[in-house]
Amino acid sequence: MPYVPVPKDMTKVKTKVVLNLTKRQLICFGAAAAIGVPTYFLTRGIVGNSVAVLFMIGMMLPAFFMAMYEKDGMPAERILLNILRCRLFAPGKRPYKIENFYEYLENQKEGQFVRKDTNTKPAAKPAAGKAPAKKAGVPKC
Repeated sequence: MPYVPVPKDMTKVKTKVVLNLTKRQLICFGAAAAIGVPTYFLTRGIVGNSVAVLFMIGMMLPAFFMAMYEKDGMPAERILLNILRCRLFAPGKRPYKIENFYEYLENQKEGQFVRKDTNTKPAAKPAAGKAPAKKAGVPKC
């Protein structure tokens, strides 16, 4: 009896429509043909056949890339959108800011319910003869 491997994860199996191509691939290949064929016929009289074919291939490559490339279950345009979102729209530096819960509890004990800003300048050094100020932070047990 012939053995046929069955994939464990059925969500990765894509339905094929025509000629073992998915609907997405058919749409992208159709768009590539709609862009590339007129490009070839419009440019071959001006620049010659070889250059017109190379220009047609260059015009069709992005559509072929969109049809065929997929990484981690994401199609090419979603990957490109994520890259653009990270590079252009997200802030360049995202500083790590924390809220010290122990400092909040210490302030509650003292009766201060005002939230302190975590980005304050360091305290000035005490003058000679004075005791150093008590550090805010983790209380000693």
